[in-house]
Amino acid sequence: MTSQVSKTILRLEAEDVRALKDGINFKKNQEDGKCYIIYKGKDKIRACVNQCKHQGGLFIKDIEDMDGRTVRCTKHYWKLNVATMEYVNPPDSFMQDELEAVLSDIDGSLELVELNPPDPWTAEPREAQELHAGEIMVHNQTIYLIMSLMYLEKSGVNLTNINVVPFGVWQNVDEHLRFMILMDGVHPEMDTCLIVEYKGHMILNTVDCTRPNNGCLPHGVDVMMSDFAGGASGFPMTFHGGKYTESWKADFIKNERKKLLNYKTQLVKSLQPKIYCPFAGYFTEAHPSDRYIKETNSKNSAADLNESIRKSCPNILTWTPVPGSVLDLALALNDPSNRGVITEPPNGTKIYKDSWDFDLYLDELNASVSAEIFKYKSWIQYYYNWAGFKDYNLVIRVTETDDDFKPLKGGYDYLVDFLDLSFPAARPERDHAYEEIKNRVNVMRHVVLNGRLWDDLYIGFNNRMSRDPDVYHHKFWNHFQTELPLSAPDWDRFLQIACETDVPNESSNGCALS
Repeated sequence: MTSQVSKTILRLEAEDVRALKDGINFKKNQEDGKCYIIYKGKDKIRACVNQCKHQGGLFIKDIEDMDGRTVRCTKHYWKLNVATMEYVNPPDSFMQDELEAVLSDIDGSLELVELNPPDPWTAEPREAQELHAGEIMVHNQTIYLIMSLMYLEKSGVNLTNINVVPFGVWQNVDEHLRFMILMDGVHPEMDTCLIVEYKGHMILNTVDCTRPNNGCLPHGVDVMMSDFAGGASGFPMTFHGGKYTESWKADFIKNERKKLLNYKTQLVKSLQPKIYCPFAGYFTEAHPSDRYIKETNSKNSAADLNESIRKSCPNILTWTPVPGSVLDLALALNDPSNRGVITEPPNGTKIYKDSWDFDLYLDELNASVSAEIFKYKSWIQYYYNWAGFKDYNLVIRVTETDDDFKPLKGGYDYLVDFLDLSFPAARPERDHAYEEIKNRVNVMRHVVLNGRLWDDLYIGFNNRMSRDPDVYHHKFWNHFQTELPLSAPDWDRFLQIACETDVPNESSNGCALS
């Protein structure tokens, strides 16, 4: 088997994107002659290959469609609603495989992306064998071990036996057990999902991928697991200024959680797994300094999602893997109504953690504050040169703060102009995008010192941001969250240079911490 790859199959320049009319647009790749349908909605662009799933016919405009959403196949007059990707004639038949439509916030271009092959798990199929009671016992420790193994890169965990495996290829563990890693359609460079198969029985773990395997997933798996909570990103809780009032944030978060609940319900309904398990989302903003985030960042519960799925799909068994709860897969597949399928934890079992040893984490972060490199202001230029991001018309102001995001006495406060990677004393006169980023000093310096990804800042709720204009700069954030060099900056080399050329700034080395 060859590795699964992500491929751009059609690109429209900004001028062509602006020319797209609301509703249905037919487009052709002039290089290979393949045809596509692009639907421009109010707040979303959807796309698919112009080919009917029935017998491969070509779609044309449906003259009977008054809403501008439906196309008709030229072979047997099947009809597809491109706004929903559902076939409406015949009804309840197929869903059209959707392409990922990636709209650039940099140059306004649009790319249609597909994964090839789209369904690699169908290679080398295995017949499902009979399972015996007790043969596969699923519990929360098993699930979270799987999840943890998917997030080891740059985690600081020292492993000695690492095997790099390609996407979309079965990896055999023994004669009965194998697994396959699939990429995320939106963030293939950073997100993955997983299929584990034992004796022909599949467990699909989508974790919290934005669009696992570009939306093409196996139907009828034995167990499907996914996220449910929402709220893992810093947006919009860590933003301020402009529209980001408390009422706007509350409304946005409420609507986003509702949309996530509906999306997960519809996804489960379309894939029809035998058992569904919401498991990724049991996190809390525990430290007292993150009280604002905890109070603002409301989340869905696993119980709410399971209830929604049971109403929509009463034939699907739902299970929440709380500590001490165990599911016997053999019993569940044989008779879901069997009371012995799920073993609940004993009464009084502690479900949620409510105390933490914060010093275990903070001691390491705080130790970075007094690192020798921060005596020299030239660390700023050295670090951003190492990061390697430039030729982009964005200026950021970075301010080191205490835990409450108040500017720190003796902390650094500087500008970076990424157009020419300069460090001006004031914002340039030319038109430019601008962001102000306030970072907790211990986390920022730990990130800088160890060359870590900026997820520690953004997803860790360790900064506060404002931007003008209010635009998400994907190219910038993608670089600092996924594309930094694999090796940390050579700070020993830096100190050799700085000791000879720079004047120590003693006040920056002993910043007071709250």
